[in-house]
Amino acid sequence: MKLWVTCLAFACVATLASAELFSSMAHLETALYAERDIAVAIQDYIHEEEKRLDKLKKIASDFADHSEAALAGDKNLLANPINAYLYMKRFTLDWDKEVAPNFQSDPESAVHKKIEELKGYLPNYDDLRGAVTALLRLQDTYQLDTNQLAQGRIRSMMAKQMSASDCFEIGKMTYNNDDYYHTTLWMEKAMNLVALEKNRTVQRMDILDYLAFSLYKQGNVERALVLTNELLALLPHHTRAQNNRKYYEKLLEEQRRKQYRRGEDGGEEDKTEEPNKYTERPLDEYRKSDEFQTYESLCRGENTHDYKLKHKLKCRYVHKNNPRLLLKPAKEEEVYLNPWIVIYHDVVSDKEIDTIKRIATPLLSRATVHNPRTGKLETAEYRVSKSAWLKDGDDPVIHNVNNRISDITGLSMATAEELQIANYGLGGQYEPHFDFARREETEAFRDLGSGNRIATWLTYMTNVDAGGATVFTHIGVKLFPIKGAAAFWYNLYRSGDGIFDTRHAACPVLVGQKWVSNKWIHERGQEFRRPCSVNMDE
Repeated sequence: MKLWVTCLAFACVATLASAELFSSMAHLETALYAERDIAVAIQDYIHEEEKRLDKLKKIASDFADHSEAALAGDKNLLANPINAYLYMKRFTLDWDKEVAPNFQSDPESAVHKKIEELKGYLPNYDDLRGAVTALLRLQDTYQLDTNQLAQGRIRSMMAKQMSASDCFEIGKMTYNNDDYYHTTLWMEKAMNLVALEKNRTVQRMDILDYLAFSLYKQGNVERALVLTNELLALLPHHTRAQNNRKYYEKLLEEQRRKQYRRGEDGGEEDKTEEPNKYTERPLDEYRKSDEFQTYESLCRGENTHDYKLKHKLKCRYVHKNNPRLLLKPAKEEEVYLNPWIVIYHDVVSDKEIDTIKRIATPLLSRATVHNPRTGKLETAEYRVSKSAWLKDGDDPVIHNVNNRISDITGLSMATAEELQIANYGLGGQYEPHFDFARREETEAFRDLGSGNRIATWLTYMTNVDAGGATVFTHIGVKLFPIKGAAAFWYNLYRSGDGIFDTRHAACPVLVGQKWVSNKWIHERGQEFRRPCSVNMDE
């Protein structure tokens, strides 16, 4: 109670004093000082707001210039994987660091709400991770040098150069995935670049932290120790680095003792010791296989097989006594004789392609594959693209294209699958696979009720700047996309058995966009168009 009375009395005095400034010149002078300090505080606030607004002006100008140049000029700007990665990073990591803090003071403002709404159309962190994964896939498949990638160079094509921060973030993501091979490649490059930067985009100590441990995981303990000592020279109280140094020193001492004992015993160094699993690109068992190595070699344009019958391949005009083809024969180019693989040139016009892409674009979704055990469609990491299915009645163009496929192949489209349109994005691929269902895959295509896939018709609807070939891993055939052309092959012998040499893959798109359409033709309805044979090899 006494405390309450004291507080009440103090409040009354304070109120009286504040209410009677006019009665004391000393108190009026204090008010003037307060007024001056308020002016200073407002000026400081204005100064900070001007700095914030100047920064926002620069950001707005940068966004406007970038989008205007891309939309008015090269619309395939983001088809370059380096540009695409930098764009994803721009609206994720860089946005959170440089842009977002400028709106935190007034999150309820109209402009903040408008930007948040528009951000729904911009890349997110999933897109950034996907861009990094695609970039690394391309680096591995096409054996691209890290230094050249950081310079913005992919073969003869140029993109924006990367900063030390750009390289560091790639290395950081691979580190978080326990991929120390790629971490070392990109952290080494970040280390080189940060030494050249006047305005450093990342701290050297941060690079040292990731790089040292990655080198240790790769088996390079000596260099890991050197970099850890350098890190501790910058941050003497870094506890983890202190512990790592002790551990590395212990490992090196054990290695020296082992070598000394071997020398004392007169033994020689064991040359057959298996290398550390992190010293080379990490591969699972399938990626170590001959098939996958052949797949990547073919994607790079290398010759893996010596085809002895190349001199027998022909190009010709074919009409098959079809009235429509008599007026305009198909341009047929043989690529391989057994299995028979051909290319038909100029089978779809630019206008038709534009119509198909326009119809398909709003329908695109992540491409799926048939699960051989369940027969159901599902997404898979070995197939990276988006696809849409177009019905014959969706547009007269679709109807005409289906009829043209029937005319050229001589096969019925009545039981064929709908026309699948596929758009391969950044690093898009489809690893080696069969189009037909093997005997053990009893559930595949059961829902369709039209039998197995007897043949494949693959139309290329774009040229691709680099990469994106269709390759047949068992026979060494590689088909590079030609806009308006279509590849055709049979998946089954006349007996109904699968042709295993048709195993093929879609190589990752290195630079550019790849649009294709697939028409998978089924067995039912072909009984009189492609009848069975008594010869098992036919």
